[in-house]
Amino acid sequence: MGGVRALAVSFVAPGPCGVAVRDRLKHLTAQDEGVLRAVGAHQGALASGDLKARCADGLEHGAKTWAERKRDLTKESSSRIAGAITKATHDQWALARRCQAAHIQNLAAGIKTLRHRLSLPIGEKGTKRAAGGYRSEGEWFRKSRRLAALEDRHAAAVADWQAGRVRVVRGGKRLLNTRHHLAEARLTEDEWRQRWEAERWFIAADGESGKRFGNETIRVTPDGEMSIKLPAPLAHLANTRHGRYILTARIGFAHRGAEWADRIAANRAVAYRIHLDVERGRWYLTASWQRPVVKTIPLETARARGMIGVDTNADHFAAYRLDRHGNPVGDPHRFGYDLSGTAGHRDAQIRHALTRLINWAVRVGVAVIGIEDLDFTAEKTREKHGRRKRFRQLISGMPTAKLKARLVSMAAEQGLAIVAVDPAYTSLWGAQHWQKPLTTPHRTMSRHDAAGIAIGRRALGHPVRRRTAPPPHDRSDRARHRTAQAEPGARRREGTRPPTTDRPPKGPSPSGKRKREPSASNTVRDAPSTQQWVQDSLMRTG
Repeated sequence: MGGVRALAVSFVAPGPCGVAVRDRLKHLTAQDEGVLRAVGAHQGALASGDLKARCADGLEHGAKTWAERKRDLTKESSSRIAGAITKATHDQWALARRCQAAHIQNLAAGIKTLRHRLSLPIGEKGTKRAAGGYRSEGEWFRKSRRLAALEDRHAAAVADWQAGRVRVVRGGKRLLNTRHHLAEARLTEDEWRQRWEAERWFIAADGESGKRFGNETIRVTPDGEMSIKLPAPLAHLANTRHGRYILTARIGFAHRGAEWADRIAANRAVAYRIHLDVERGRWYLTASWQRPVVKTIPLETARARGMIGVDTNADHFAAYRLDRHGNPVGDPHRFGYDLSGTAGHRDAQIRHALTRLINWAVRVGVAVIGIEDLDFTAEKTREKHGRRKRFRQLISGMPTAKLKARLVSMAAEQGLAIVAVDPAYTSLWGAQHWQKPLTTPHRTMSRHDAAGIAIGRRALGHPVRRRTAPPPHDRSDRARHRTAQAEPGARRREGTRPPTTDRPPKGPSPSGKRKREPSASNTVRDAPSTQQWVQDSLMRTG
């Protein structure tokens, strides 16, 4: 198969290892909000200084420098708060490091494409696998200038990577840039300042097993009472003993509330985070904890009850159910969604579509869902797609990483396994082998529905193509060969069908003489008449 790249092996996606729930802090007094703002601003300043120190360490960071930073923070807060701040700092630095590596990879891909196209003659046509030359000398000149700019950016990014320099903005780079475009964002300077300060606050605490209710800094009792251990400089704001402040709000998690109550009753670790939604003016508490990793079932066990293949598209999921042999069952199903609008709207649309997909899988009794392991990291470059701006926006708007994380976590709650397959050629081969054969007057098959079958068959371990078509006449069983998939160990899987009539077998007669069968007449005129035509009296008229 020349030109076809090697396909990656399918695998069962590991289940989630953590849980997070959120509840609103209602009926807070002005004093409560003032204490929360003071704590957030104080600990946020400590977090900003710790992040600055961590970025200054660069690649020279080690356990010794970590311990020194934590000791310095303990003087201004507490040991538990210092531990939470340093851990959050390291997570943020590591995220920036990964983003830096992805940025370098993206620049390298763009440089490679530009060099290839600039090396071709002007006007040379491209192929499906490689772009051609540029259409005019002016475009060639502009792209050569862009190549030089990308090479400079790449060299600077590589130098930062080798030196261990990262650029991190506490509060977010997007919100920082919004400060220069307040009119477009429809914000005043005071409104922007409130959002900026709220994003830079730090009111969080990691859980600790064995401590009372699983967290000593932010404590929530089973009856919903919430208290905070204030840092040393703010101890004068406490309204109870041991430097604690009890809020008037009562907590009761509606989602996973029983699981959360069991954990705190057993004094197991629960991490809490308090944050303010400035736009709505609401305070929220997020509780999170680790759970035992769901054991991944073997791939062969997952395939035993069939499969649902899902093709991910820009506006819908195209799903098709298959049995364990890879045969399509029933009709295709489509679960639509709308990815326009805000990130919250897109996330809600994805959740709703995944909920309908999982509910359908539970109803039909399938335990596994096959999905493509999509990653458009290398496909979003401007140099690769050129003027196809709408297509670049399309693939950039598909939340592939969030979609996989959502699907895995939601499917695990229903006892479903997720099998990730290589997405190569699924749409092409699905349309080639399955779209036309399954199209009927009462069933409309799209290219995406056929791709769902291809994905499901690949997850089951079967080839995408259908079995060999029936042989021509006078071979095997006269164009009536079975095309349904059968298990390799099934008996007579390649045998011919039994005869439809009880015709005597062909060959010599028992007497040894071959009897010639009379040939059928070619025309009605030559056929011997053995019937006498009689007119029925009931047919007469008049």
